[in-house]
Amino acid sequence: MNKYKIETIVGIFVFLGLLCIGYMTVKLGKVSFLQDDSYPLTAKFVSVTGLRDGNPVDIMGIEVGRVEKITMDQENQRAVVKMKIKKGIKIYDDAIASIKTEGLMGDQYISIDPGGSGTLLEPNGTITETQAPVDIIGLISKYAFGDVKKQ
Repeated sequence: MNKYKIETIVGIFVFLGLLCIGYMTVKLGKVSFLQDDSYPLTAKFVSVTGLRDGNPVDIMGIEVGRVEKITMDQENQRAVVKMKIKKGIKIYDDAIASIKTEGLMGDQYISIDPGGSGTLLEPNGTITETQAPVDIIGLISKYAFGDVKKQ
């Protein structure tokens, strides 16, 4: 009987440990099962070089969302970036989205200047003013091989 008591206690501790690991995975992974505390926005870029699903979306250096999906608009020859923005963040129809790099060789992220025209973008709205990423490698190679012209 004593053997079963120890096994039961060990089983309870293992079960509680697995529950804690599952909880921390959901919390640290920022996974939401029950409620969706974000809304979708879209931006169309000429180029999204280096941008990936899951990269952050920042406003004034504060992370306010994530890149959800990157697709291509064949008709207009544009890359379409779908983002999830936290609820409560106000983005206006004159907002500007640009792709930036964290540091010299870091990951890409989307930086949004939220605008202020007075008309808010609705969920599933589109940011029309965008700026493609700067090609740092191309600039460095031009400088290294003397292709940069002085004016």
